Amino acid sequence: MSYSDQARRVIQLEIEQLQRLHARLDGAFSQAVDLLLECLRRRGKFIVCGVGKSGSIGHKLGATLNSTGATTVVLNVGDALHGDLGVIDPGDLAVLLSYSGETAELLDLLPHLKRFGLPVIAITGAADSTLARNADVVLDVHVTQEACPLNLAPTASTTTMLVLCDALAMVLLEARGFQAEDFARLHPGGSLGRALLTRVKDVMRSGGQLALITPETTVKDALEAMTRARSGAAVVVDAEGMLAGVFTHGDFVRAFQRDNAISSKPVREFMTVRPVSIQADKLAAEVLATLEKCRIDDLVVVDDTGRPVGMVDTQDLTRLRLV
Repeated sequence: MSYSDQARRVIQLEIEQLQRLHARLDGAFSQAVDLLLECLRRRGKFIVCGVGKSGSIGHKLGATLNSTGATTVVLNVGDALHGDLGVIDPGDLAVLLSYSGETAELLDLLPHLKRFGLPVIAITGAADSTLARNADVVLDVHVTQEACPLNLAPTASTTTMLVLCDALAMVLLEARGFQAEDFARLHPGGSLGRALLTRVKDVMRSGGQLALITPETTVKDALEAMTRARSGAAVVVDAEGMLAGVFTHGDFVRAFQRDNAISSKPVREFMTVRPVSIQADKLAAEVLATLEKCRIDDLVVVDDTGRPVGMVDTQDLTRLRLV
């Protein structure tokens, strides 16, 4: 078996275990989401604990929840038993991760969490374990086989636990009505934050940088207007100033290849009618999605009446570090 075949075997085994998880989801998952929502409504926070590989997945769950506005503390079990229980407040909720459900350190912590009155969601592969019996809700991540050829190293089990945690966080996000604007406030750094916080009107070309022409403008004059604006496209407007089309450098090249005597002809013969456009008050992130979906380099910006007010070029997004 080649290395590639071995890798496919690993991936296939993990896919099969995820399919088992998919089929196994039941009312317990909904109960867990309801508990999480109730905790957030009373302005509580989530306390996530795990040991070893489960602890690593707990860190990922905590990071995902925090990044989507659900305050979460990933509590080190050892430190918790030596003073860090002070981070717990009445009204909080505990999410405990242990595949075996018998992790000694976690079981030592469990009575103290109960003393604080915390509801407990257990994510475990052993539905009859000590942890599961003492939890309010049990989410089953049991696998029949690890992807490890020795069936020893946690592989399929950790993947299953990770995917369930992602599902829990994303369903909670939707249930709370969390929006892109909320996400932007929590991710101000980097290109993602800039794209989510920036509006189209903040990045569009306007004024002297916008080449505006009419359908009767000649190709020669249109190219001159584009040169003055240092733009690869000109916006075509009708007599009422409404968007009629767009004439790009690409349109010129394609037309010139068919007829090299087009300079005196009107652009209406070569322009793109009903071009893709976007409103000026939309998020710049929508520009990225539109350019990628439509496979275009220039996007016309319109106001709420449909009149062209600007244009966004893919080069502008690169310059402004939005891609």
